Amino acid sequence: MESQIPFTVRNFAYRDPYGRETVTWSRRFHLGDRVRRFDATMIYSRQRGVVVDYLGTHQHLAVDIQLSVAPNGGLYLRSKEQRFYEGGVQFRFPRWLTGEAEVCEWYDEEAERYRIRVLVTNPLFGPVFGYQGSFRANVIRCASERIPSDVKPLRTEWRE
Repeated sequence: MESQIPFTVRNFAYRDPYGRETVTWSRRFHLGDRVRRFDATMIYSRQRGVVVDYLGTHQHLAVDIQLSVAPNGGLYLRSKEQRFYEGGVQFRFPRWLTGEAEVCEWYDEEAERYRIRVLVTNPLFGPVFGYQGSFRANVIRCASERIPSDVKPLRTEWRE
């Protein structure tokens, strides 16, 4: 069954309080009169040579991201190791407890739109979440100090 769910994505690039180049993805899914939010903040870990995606606004969950070029020329992201951080508590999630995300994003020249396909699967349960859609992008330049406060994480994790 396919449904048409409007969504908006706002991406902001800036340096975090630790001086790392950062991109925050602020997603809003419009479900009737309710809006569901899914935010993530990415940094590059020089220490481990991977992109780290912190999910949510408190950066409790860190996911390593493997990047490559998709056969259609788009950007292909695949999630790998997942870690939990809260104060002094930290641990790696066993693979069977996690969802593995596969994301492909590309520009469709014929339609003059970006396209995205997301699929999250679990080793035991199979597909658990996914969506696909298309969008147009508007680029609005702004200085780091002008990034909306609702976009930046409420807590920034120093660990990679």
